[in-house]
Amino acid sequence: MPHRPRIHLQRVLFCLIAVLGLGNPALADDDKRAPRVPLLLKYQQECAACHVAYPPGMLPAASWQGVVNDLQHHYGTDASLDPAAVRELSAWLTANAGTNKRAREKPPEDRITLSAWFVREHNEVPTPTWKRPAVKSAANCAACHTRADQGEFRERDIRIPR
Repeated sequence: MPHRPRIHLQRVLFCLIAVLGLGNPALADDDKRAPRVPLLLKYQQECAACHVAYPPGMLPAASWQGVVNDLQHHYGTDASLDPAAVRELSAWLTANAGTNKRAREKPPEDRITLSAWFVREHNEVPTPTWKRPAVKSAANCAACHTRADQGEFRERDIRIPR
């Protein structure tokens, strides 16, 4: 019986390490566990009217600046806004942009779907899945991530449409 307290202590320590993410250096810099930033009302009104309001931490500040400064050519659509709205969105997106390993580098064309972390996270998704009518493209997060509208992208909330 003298080993039982030691085993119990080891289990408790293991659980603490697992819960706090101390045993996995990748979690220390991972924004999956970062608190969600409440969405700016203007961002919800203007951006989420057409697509999921992507959490600002998904791109670095330089990418958000590129997106906001070229709204007249917003990925093939004119999403122009008045200068005051552009300033407000730009300031908020820049202040809340990603700064961790996920958003360290500016992805090609400032596209979340071309970022290294996105490609890595979605590498098991077969190409035809992106072309399904219910999905349409990799940018349509809400097609598979049932809580994308709430800024949550956990694997347990994924439902891939047929």
